[in-house]
Amino acid sequence: MSPDHDEFSVQSVYAELLGRAPENKMEPRMEPMFRAMEVLGEPNRAMPIIHLTGTNGKTSTARIIEQLVLAHDLRVGRYTSPHLASVTERISIDGEPVSDEDFVRNWDEIRPFLAIVDAELEEAGENPLTYFEALTILCFAVFADAPVDVAVIEVGLGGITDATNVGDGQVSVVTPISLDHTDLLGDTVHDIALEKAGIIKPGGFLISSAQEPEAAQVLLERARELEVPFRFEGVEFGVESRRLAVGGQALTIQGIAGRYEDLALPLHGAHQGQNAAVAVAAMEAFLGGGEQALEEDLVRMAFANVSSPGRLELVRSAPTVLVDAGHNPAGLAVSAQAVKEAFDFSALVLVVGILQEKDARAMLDELYVQYGDLVHGICLTQSTSPRSIPAAELGELALKAGFNDQDIHVSDRLDDALEWAIGHAEATEDLTGGVLITGSITVVGEARTLLGK
Repeated sequence: MSPDHDEFSVQSVYAELLGRAPENKMEPRMEPMFRAMEVLGEPNRAMPIIHLTGTNGKTSTARIIEQLVLAHDLRVGRYTSPHLASVTERISIDGEPVSDEDFVRNWDEIRPFLAIVDAELEEAGENPLTYFEALTILCFAVFADAPVDVAVIEVGLGGITDATNVGDGQVSVVTPISLDHTDLLGDTVHDIALEKAGIIKPGGFLISSAQEPEAAQVLLERARELEVPFRFEGVEFGVESRRLAVGGQALTIQGIAGRYEDLALPLHGAHQGQNAAVAVAAMEAFLGGGEQALEEDLVRMAFANVSSPGRLELVRSAPTVLVDAGHNPAGLAVSAQAVKEAFDFSALVLVVGILQEKDARAMLDELYVQYGDLVHGICLTQSTSPRSIPAAELGELALKAGFNDQDIHVSDRLDDALEWAIGHAEATEDLTGGVLITGSITVVGEARTLLGK
């Protein structure tokens, strides 16, 4: 072990990771990742990969694919980001966060190799490995060590130069593309799609959600260029029918090789139905090249076990309190449709916190468009993240977005914000009042902890 530590812990490893360039300062480069894989013996090639990119829906889709893999009695690793409470959530084995022991042991083993790559980078005048690069290297090491039969890996940002792209997806999955991270990925859907098309690899298979025409065209051209088979939601597969059911919805899905009837999915919203259809198509592509249907009983079992923490999740009742990790206008719009469909609110109190790299005004505009008539109060707040937009600044933007001055409350402490919102919802006489906490994953993660999840 390192002489700097008598004993590693998850907390000490996380502190080391945080000491690197932060998550919102990802480097558009690949050479350091390939070099790290080389010195570690190429753990990125130790297992087949299902690789996911897109603007919204990646984590939920990854979690559904994970359950489909598990239902087929295969050991599965899942890498998603960011986390809600503990960094270990990002690296899961068979549906559970990697154990603290395995997380720490693998870090201990790869740490000297990361030091080699860091030293070479510094000698070349480049920044050492970033937080996300180091964590991605750890993910591949954990999966190779387990070992897993399949890795389900979500990109951190974009595709072409994302750290995860050292892995070659046997299936590349693209969830809906919209404008987000425009400072890094480009300010048109076309440019963002070009970045995300970078995960499509020779010998792979492209499965895509329904896309805006300019995004679909980019993905189509890339797949044809690499002679990779492709299937698009709404063309070759999709949700044939859906209806509300207790705790979620019931779906009939037309896959690329089979049809699956009346499946119970314990997630809310049409968008989660679409994510489920994409997951089924990805699994058909992975197991049988899109030529063989899955066993319907296995799909049914997988769906029954699906959860997606922080994604329109019920964390308290009386009053109903929901958390949703929507953090861009498109994500807020689809979750709003699900809220209106699945919950009979006549009054809603919003708790909103947003990070600095986001278009906060556009997000608040979207919240006003979606919930304006329902809003019985909106509390602008902030998480403990140093990247949080100050609550007072959000309060000014909420006023400009159209929210009534009398409905706006500002609190820079999330615990105070929750107390105010729950009290406000309880005071909605003769109304079905609820609370929705949204705007960033950091706010949702901290709110879940405060509310005992």
